[in-house]
Amino acid sequence: MSDNEHAASETRASSVKTAADVAAPSSKNHEALGVPQYPTELKGGEGESAIPEDKKEEALENEEDDWAHDPANPRNWSFKKKWTMTGIVSLYTFVTPLASSMMAPGLPEIAIKYDITSATVVALTLSIFLLTFALGPLLWGPLSEMYGRTWIYHVCNLMFLCFNVGCGYSKNVGQLIGLRLLAGFVGSAPIACGGGTVSDLFSERDRASAMAVFSLGPLIGPVVGPIAGGFITETIGIKWIFIVIAALCAVAAVIGIPLLRETYAPVIRLRLAEQSGDPEKAAKAHPHLLKEHGSAAHRVWVDISRPFILLTRSYVCFLLSLYMALIYGIYYLMFTTFPQLFTDIYHFSTGISGLAYIGLGLGFMSATVVGAGVADTVYKKLAERNGGVGKPEMRIPALILGSLFVPIGLFWYGWSAQAQVHWIMPIIGTAIFGFGMMTSFLPIQLYLVDTFQYAASALAAASVFRSMLGFAFPLFGQQMFDALGFGGGNSLLAGLGIVIGIPFPIWLYFAGERVRANSSLTRH
Repeated sequence: MSDNEHAASETRASSVKTAADVAAPSSKNHEALGVPQYPTELKGGEGESAIPEDKKEEALENEEDDWAHDPANPRNWSFKKKWTMTGIVSLYTFVTPLASSMMAPGLPEIAIKYDITSATVVALTLSIFLLTFALGPLLWGPLSEMYGRTWIYHVCNLMFLCFNVGCGYSKNVGQLIGLRLLAGFVGSAPIACGGGTVSDLFSERDRASAMAVFSLGPLIGPVVGPIAGGFITETIGIKWIFIVIAALCAVAAVIGIPLLRETYAPVIRLRLAEQSGDPEKAAKAHPHLLKEHGSAAHRVWVDISRPFILLTRSYVCFLLSLYMALIYGIYYLMFTTFPQLFTDIYHFSTGISGLAYIGLGLGFMSATVVGAGVADTVYKKLAERNGGVGKPEMRIPALILGSLFVPIGLFWYGWSAQAQVHWIMPIIGTAIFGFGMMTSFLPIQLYLVDTFQYAASALAAASVFRSMLGFAFPLFGQQMFDALGFGGGNSLLAGLGIVIGIPFPIWLYFAGERVRANSSLTRH
């Protein structure tokens, strides 16, 4: 939002009759909801959401009363409280992706324990988690917008704890796969709601930083998991991987249940209106909120169907999501093939083999520090050249940069493993791939948010697509490498990365504005 638009929104807000004039919720009501009390002239949190579900809906809601100045608005909370909420949600968001891959170094032990002879079934015990992890957000997202995000976090976290304990004590491979399937479904809740919580707390000007924090946990978690999982498997057994995950869930519950507060503005406002003591006046004060958030069936149907509408009716959303899904699928394919590579070829122990994942983690961290900074700098410089007005296409140069590193990392990793040179060489290749992956993820998500009218649905579409490929790739990966070798297999994947990831972003940089102007789904 530009300074002129921001000033205009403040002027409009000051001239509109506020909710306090119609159905004033008392300070007692605010306190009951855990909302801090501040002076009314608070402007630090004003601005559009980082990830609004519907930009038109948000504009209508903001016009109904002087919400931008309301102390109940989460974006008017103190810096400390905002980051306390963000820290708790980040913990939830870190634990479940960590659980998705923590058992990866123990796959050979899983095969021995349950007498599994098929490489596909062994990979399935790991990747089945991602099948429901992909679909869960389509339910948890709309439910969090109807009933609030906080209870979704807490209930799903406790269920996730129970399912992981069950995985640890599974008697056969069928029980293990079934419980992993259920764990993935409830474990997707923090991913479904985490970006929304960040958007509740931070305005448009904080978008890049908020998105970086939101993206880092789901990417770092699956890297940290195998590092710990390798040593746990080697020392105390595969069962304890699931017990450790359950213990982390318990820690998150002990911290989150007493401290986490509701951040979703429409739910906060409806609760305050319902407590005002005059339902009729409350309804007049919040007509759009009651209409949009009052029908459970409507919200669930819209939120489940809209991501698929965007994928099928917008080739921009489809191709960007496809590229993100491709590199995410390759990422999870590495999890299932690392144990064979580093234990069979490089003769690492089970514990030491977990350290092979550090390369990916270093790539992610360096991309977060360097890539995000470069992306912000490029965006600001291009905006300055355009009279200070930013465009979604100004996110694309960072994507082009990242898409160059993805095939380089895959070629490096694949052929150094094929030649069986020193073990550090394939790990360096995975670090280059990780850098390219993270550098590509952030601009894709930012472009989707900036471009599409239904921003949260665009992100959900990309999330479902990438988790589905994350589930599918490990199922055929071992057979591909058996047929083509590590060099040939990774060259094939690198070729797909080049074909999908380089020409289209370059074209989009030059033609994106024209495409947006001709689409009813985009923000003109």
